[in-house]
Amino acid sequence: MGQTDANMSTFAELVDLASERMGGRALAASDDFFAEKENLLKPDKAVFIAGKFTERGKWMDGWESRRKRTPGHDWCIVKLGQPGVVCGVNVDTSFFNGNQPEYCTLEGAELPEGASADAATSESGAAWTPIVARTPLTPSSEHLIEALGAVSARRFTHVRLNIFPDGGVARLRVFGRVVADWAVLTRYHGPLELSAAKYGGLVVAANDMHFGSRHNLIMPDKAANMGDGWETRRKRGLTWVDGRCVEHDWAVVRLAHRGSIGSIEIDTAHFKGNFPESCSVEACDAAGGVDAPSFDPGAQQWKELLPRTALKADARRLFESELDDRGRNGSFTHVRLRIFPDGGVSRLRIWGRPTL
Repeated sequence: MGQTDANMSTFAELVDLASERMGGRALAASDDFFAEKENLLKPDKAVFIAGKFTERGKWMDGWESRRKRTPGHDWCIVKLGQPGVVCGVNVDTSFFNGNQPEYCTLEGAELPEGASADAATSESGAAWTPIVARTPLTPSSEHLIEALGAVSARRFTHVRLNIFPDGGVARLRVFGRVVADWAVLTRYHGPLELSAAKYGGLVVAANDMHFGSRHNLIMPDKAANMGDGWETRRKRGLTWVDGRCVEHDWAVVRLAHRGSIGSIEIDTAHFKGNFPESCSVEACDAAGGVDAPSFDPGAQQWKELLPRTALKADARRLFESELDDRGRNGSFTHVRLRIFPDGGVSRLRIWGRPTL
């Protein structure tokens, strides 16, 4: 780990704005002779395959430039999947040992929608602002680096990773808060996915995520496999009342915008022998709204919108008529999913209308 590990809790649980699953793209690089720039944004951890070579050299799961023989340094420009405020980064040099860069910096820019790679790389096309100061990199390590305080409120659409002077980086994670254009989004008169990470939703807490991260619940698209969902460990010593287990696991989603809730989608795709027996959904309107500096689930007044309802294996369920009318008539900032007694859910989508 890098020198700023203690700061991990302040930003590393936020959304990775640069991830390819969020729509992030590596637009251009000064050099990617040994390993392609696109590898930087893969959602999975880097792997190493001994004995695997290409015609250009050792195969590496990351971005790797050739050895520099002239002055200067290498760089890669990434279009963020969603524009936002950058709170910190993880520059991961896993498996680059002796060929990792000596230092790195990160810069950001805000470019118009649809800006080309040429616009991002030209001298006049982007005004780059420092986000991460020059930081030493060590072999085969994750480096969690906090963003400079001067950019704590700046919105960026692109970032540029600079490495000095050359070498390989396995993954780049750009953690932050999505800044959606709600004036544009609300021009669309249908319901919006208020829970979506792409709009700024965040799974702020879960009691257990032994097999799968809670953050997977609100990712775009259908889950790719069972590992691309939220899954808890198996409970033991269960308590049964009238033939139903009373123990449960839970996850709390902070909506991207306060709003009413008209329908709820729960998908157990790929969970066949380990899906929950049933679930319920509650919502609350937290003091301070979606931007509250802290959130205590136990201190909220939760309203049950979906009563305990049976789930099915590997199935997408859309609940609308089953919801309590308080969902459509109320205004909420957070949603809590309870699953009985344990298991896996691939996606949770909360559909509603922003309260403006």
